[in-house]
Amino acid sequence: MPIRLIMTGVVLAVAAAAWPAWAWADFTARVVTVHEGDRFTIYHDGRKEMIYLKDIDCPELKQPFGKQARRVAAAYVGNRDVVIRALKQDRQGRKIAEVLLVDGRNIAHELLNEGLAWSRPQSSDGQGLKDMEDLARAAHKGLWADPNPVPPWKWNAAKNAGRKFSN
Repeated sequence: MPIRLIMTGVVLAVAAAAWPAWAWADFTARVVTVHEGDRFTIYHDGRKEMIYLKDIDCPELKQPFGKQARRVAAAYVGNRDVVIRALKQDRQGRKIAEVLLVDGRNIAHELLNEGLAWSRPQSSDGQGLKDMEDLARAAHKGLWADPNPVPPWKWNAAKNAGRKFSN
């Protein structure tokens, strides 16, 4: 009897230690709502979760190109199955992940290429995303058609301080 209890304890301990790895593995989910270009609600395993795209920031809905970023993101992923990769929580407690289309394309990369997002300065992909942003900027695509686009983190800071930008 004691051996059985010890073995059960060992199995439970191993399962508990491995649980975080299982929880954060790649999985397929359905995008049920596109709130903004970089924020979606997904449905997986009988529950809904809000996720943010990793390493990019799209304009807020009230900013120039914000609604366009949402429309383009919805055209790519709205009511479709996607692969959620590298899901984790950021410092603000938000769930962030890479979202891949079924053909393997990364939705964040697509938004950068179309000029509808900024690469985050602290992105894990570093120079690759910055290069995509620079190409869209050089081609004056999307928000880069504006001579002075305001990144959402600056726009939010100004909005919270009571100031508004002219664009």
